[in-house]
Amino acid sequence: MPSKVESWKDELYGVNVRDHLERFADEGWDAIPEDEHDAWFERFKWWGLYHQRKGQESYFMMRVGVPMGRLTPEQLRVVGEIAREYATGPVENPEFGDAYADFTTRQSIQLHWITVEDVPDIFEKLESVGLSTIQACGDSWRNIVGSPVAGRDADELLDVWPIVQELHDEFKGNDLYENLPRKWKVAVTGDTRGAGQGDINDLAFEPAVKTVEGEEIEGFNVRVGGGLARKEPRFARDIDVFCRPENASEVAAGLSGLFRDYGDRDDRFNARMKFLVDEWGTEKVRETLQEEYVEYELPTAGENLREQYDYNAGRADSPGDYVGVHDQHDGDNFVGLSVLVGRMAAEDVIELADLAESYGSEMIGVTQRQNLIVGDIADNDLDDFLDEPLLDDHSPEPHPFLRGSIACTGTEYCSLSIVETKNRMVRYGRWLKENVPVPEGVEDFHIHLSGCTASCAQPQIADISLRGMKARKDGEPVEAFDVGLGGGLGENPEFADWVEMRVPADEVPGYIRNLLATYEEDREEGESFRDFVRDRDEDEMQALADPEETDYEDPYMHNTKMTWYPYADEDAMADSPAPTDGQGAPLSGDD
Repeated sequence: MPSKVESWKDELYGVNVRDHLERFADEGWDAIPEDEHDAWFERFKWWGLYHQRKGQESYFMMRVGVPMGRLTPEQLRVVGEIAREYATGPVENPEFGDAYADFTTRQSIQLHWITVEDVPDIFEKLESVGLSTIQACGDSWRNIVGSPVAGRDADELLDVWPIVQELHDEFKGNDLYENLPRKWKVAVTGDTRGAGQGDINDLAFEPAVKTVEGEEIEGFNVRVGGGLARKEPRFARDIDVFCRPENASEVAAGLSGLFRDYGDRDDRFNARMKFLVDEWGTEKVRETLQEEYVEYELPTAGENLREQYDYNAGRADSPGDYVGVHDQHDGDNFVGLSVLVGRMAAEDVIELADLAESYGSEMIGVTQRQNLIVGDIADNDLDDFLDEPLLDDHSPEPHPFLRGSIACTGTEYCSLSIVETKNRMVRYGRWLKENVPVPEGVEDFHIHLSGCTASCAQPQIADISLRGMKARKDGEPVEAFDVGLGGGLGENPEFADWVEMRVPADEVPGYIRNLLATYEEDREEGESFRDFVRDRDEDEMQALADPEETDYEDPYMHNTKMTWYPYADEDAMADSPAPTDGQGAPLSGDD
């Protein structure tokens, strides 16, 4: 029997939801029938809108899809202007102020405190510069991820930007693929870095070469069924298919059609490609793709480039991200800027767009590590660009503990999260910077903090993985984390091993300090942290360090999920100003 969500989607889904969004915008929040909120909120996701959590009724998060994280300065400026005008809530965030943009681990942009009344105006502004929220959420093709500097990067096999553009144009708003059993995440990688992180996607095009009739062809090997969520992580599996660039659209259509037709629509927990691959195996996936969905003869897989991957690979010889100054193949440079936990004030977003444009850049990229890239900086301008005051806050040379910090949305806005995340990760990073010596040779140290098991911060592929939990300390309930070690991608990807459970949040920095002291003392010369923990069994990893209280102070130890906003002076649910009338004013009983 189809799930409740499937019944809602059968009634209305996809492109046609926009007409209803605009009607609700015109009539106001109260026009959305209260007994139909769940159905409408599920449909709104297709147009990039998530209703925020309990206590924030009438406010939405809006996600802007940015294919492969690639923007023009003009597009980024419009995002900043929208954030400044529309994404301001009733209470300021103590770390980030009252208007900001969040850059995500899937190279999208999220704005908060959006009211339904403002949605049409925002859509108009986005679409005027070629941006859209279409399918940024919902059960369909999500934002395609990969390298923002494709076509510029000196370290790439082939330029995949034209392919990504083709896939985006083909599958966004296509009624054949607009209603899938669940989300469909696609990565396209053409570089030798492995920056697409294909291993954790439903469909991954991975760079490969194959000799055909004596000619070496550049293209992709195809993997399917990766994902991290719900304590059920899977790496994408090789289906023994080599795909030429000109066939990428047909193969993508075939595999997403296969998922559409055979994915589980009865149980949303099982409605992901990873579970279908578990059930069928890769041979049946390939056989069904060939027999039912693709008209040409699928070649067997070619030779991959995975031994060269360094993006989030935990290698001691490479930092594995885009932060810093890098060569473009045309002689210019792209500069990767650290954006702590992926959040940037609206004024800084606008300033960066203006700055990039003034230096002749035509591309700003969002990376899967929540950072930004400014492309096309000429050698003669590089020193001046690096001296710009904005780069003091968003540095191309950040401290290792800040460079590697990732956090999801958390209880600030998310109904799934059970702990506060963004501000806590900022506080962790700053405390570690001031109190913990950086092990010799370590340029970055990946700490991923996720508010729940949904894994939006990709915790399973970090040096240190933090997963939000609850615990009791001194007889009182407190926010806490499960701690994992040793995750990462690269040639031999591995998920973190969970070694400490329900550590009170204020004892996590002490644990990390103790852990890194052990690492520094016991490691072999030049040994990366990932290699250091890789060969230890569970008991040995648990013995590496203990949690410890320090002088670190955490203001969010209480149950922030039960507040209407964790940073409000009066944060009880009863103090919430929501719902509003679209102008920030609470609705009265007469409204």
